[in-house]
Amino acid sequence: MKIINIDNRSSLPKYKQIILSVETAIADKRLKRGDKLSSVNKVALEFSLSRDTVLLAYDELKKRGIIYSRLGKGYYIKSEEFSFEQRIFLLFDEFNSFKEDLYNSFLETMANNAQIDIFFHYFNIEVFKKLINENNGDYSKYIIMPTTLKGAASAIKALPKSDVYILDQTNEELHDYPSVHQNFVKDIYNGLLQGKEKLRKYRKLILIFPDFKQPPGMAEGFTNFCTENSFDFEIIPDFENRQLKHGEVYIIPNDRHLVSVMEQARDRHLKIGTDVGVISYNDTPLKKVVGHGITTISTDFTEMGRLLAEMILSQNKTQIENKSRLIERGSL
Repeated sequence: MKIINIDNRSSLPKYKQIILSVETAIADKRLKRGDKLSSVNKVALEFSLSRDTVLLAYDELKKRGIIYSRLGKGYYIKSEEFSFEQRIFLLFDEFNSFKEDLYNSFLETMANNAQIDIFFHYFNIEVFKKLINENNGDYSKYIIMPTTLKGAASAIKALPKSDVYILDQTNEELHDYPSVHQNFVKDIYNGLLQGKEKLRKYRKLILIFPDFKQPPGMAEGFTNFCTENSFDFEIIPDFENRQLKHGEVYIIPNDRHLVSVMEQARDRHLKIGTDVGVISYNDTPLKKVVGHGITTISTDFTEMGRLLAEMILSQNKTQIENKSRLIERGSL
């Protein structure tokens, strides 16, 4: 039973003829899941091809999820479904309401033009490296949220450079990769600048900044704003054992800290928006209705998902700063 056919008169590149041969054999039920393909050397010798040509075809079939390899044993049929031209590896840091908006927008814009598999590293560098290593070569595109993980760049650089996109946070080590990202220095600075007149009604600005998960640009932008505009300010790593005082404004990236601030204000009969100000980071539907509404500095995660999908569909390789703004509500 001949599986691979090469027509030397065809204008179709040889490696694409190999791919088409395997797909046709699966469609005709001549190949089934678990069947072994001819070795790279055997195909190369039979058709007077270079090993690189055969490897290129097999690697593309791997990226599409049609075949898999066993070290030292060869290549096998993994799936009889191959309707998707692209298989996308999507590595998120964690799943929350605004990342859900990003994900849903990305799926909607891709409109079934790819198979998308989502993974999570939960800010653990070992999990991050493991997921990348285990899936290297199995996908046509890799979308990565590196966050602030040390060692993330070296793991990412093991992937095929032309297939990698960076999402949400980028840095100098990754400046060569296409991305849709936030500019945290500029975003927090401009957000506070938008609310400058209201902030003048308070005596001190306090950023709750646990540097484990949060991008360092946040602290830099906050410090720049306060220094240049003569605000008294403080950066604290946690709200634990902190007592709210009249005239303070808290800028809060982490929603757990937001809950703690709101609870203490309630218990001490301090009015949010008058006695104490609150600016949260990243907008959610709940923040529109809690109290008289929570003021937020937020990027548009729906837009981020759309831009990313359009970049992949158009094969555009640029770096895009996603828009951010201050959304004023009753907490300030």
